[in-house]
Amino acid sequence: MNAARSDGAREHPPPAVDPSRPFGAHLRMAWWKPLVVLALPPLVMLVLQVLSWQLVGVIEGSDDPMSPTMTPLKSLGINLSIFTAGVVAILLLARIAGVPWRSLISSPRAFDAHRLGTYLAGAALLVGVGIGVTALVARDSTPWVGFGVSGTTIGLLVVTVLSTPLQSVGEELWWRSAVLPATGSWLRAVRPALAVGLVVSSLGFAVLHGSNDPWFFGYFAFIGLCTGLMAIISRGIEAPVAFHVANNILFGIVNTVLADGAPYAIDRSTDTGDASLLILATVNVAMVALVWLRERRARAASAD
Repeated sequence: MNAARSDGAREHPPPAVDPSRPFGAHLRMAWWKPLVVLALPPLVMLVLQVLSWQLVGVIEGSDDPMSPTMTPLKSLGINLSIFTAGVVAILLLARIAGVPWRSLISSPRAFDAHRLGTYLAGAALLVGVGIGVTALVARDSTPWVGFGVSGTTIGLLVVTVLSTPLQSVGEELWWRSAVLPATGSWLRAVRPALAVGLVVSSLGFAVLHGSNDPWFFGYFAFIGLCTGLMAIISRGIEAPVAFHVANNILFGIVNTVLADGAPYAIDRSTDTGDASLLILATVNVAMVALVWLRERRARAASAD
């Protein structure tokens, strides 16, 4: 009788998803599982990107398929490899943590398409202002050489508009939906958990972009921090996805049409960044403020 009573009173393990905790600190799992999420998606991206660029090199007859010059097919290969890595990251985390994948998109609320549209409009406006200010005060710090349209330009524009949203979504699924809450699960106190998740996901995001220039590395880490804050504040990834999509599409279009009809190159080597990146960092801060104000207003309205 005592044994039976003891078995009946045995506590069930805590749920893997805790809706009472903020997004980013809402998962519970074994300590080693976040390490799998950190290790596997980069390998997936690297393998797919190298294979796709080698294939593109054969198709285009390139002597150096791994050069940083962006042709339409190379850009497409990058975008699809990152998107695939992001999908792998979120599905992997959902599987090993035993949680619904939707809980990695938003929690405790459901995904909100209206939120996504609202933030996309706001992000497009802010990024557009950032591009304009950069053109006015820091044109020499950009890769822009002059307006030109060629077959390459048209091809890059098509790839940018059609596949860059996939690339942006993939990065947010990877770093904000998967790495942020996975590494946040290492600690149970909410604020330290969020801090760890933000630091690891931001630094990982910066490393992914492959720059040893301190300005560029710091800027990408700052983007990761800001988009992570957007996700935490809004309890989902609609805001960071919207910002990422607007930023990458608008900059992709501008870089393409101002390359004088030629393929543009992505150069993030040492001494390529400078203080002009602070302009774009300000755009990130403005987007975080926009998300905070919008979410504060929405919560006040629901409370009334």
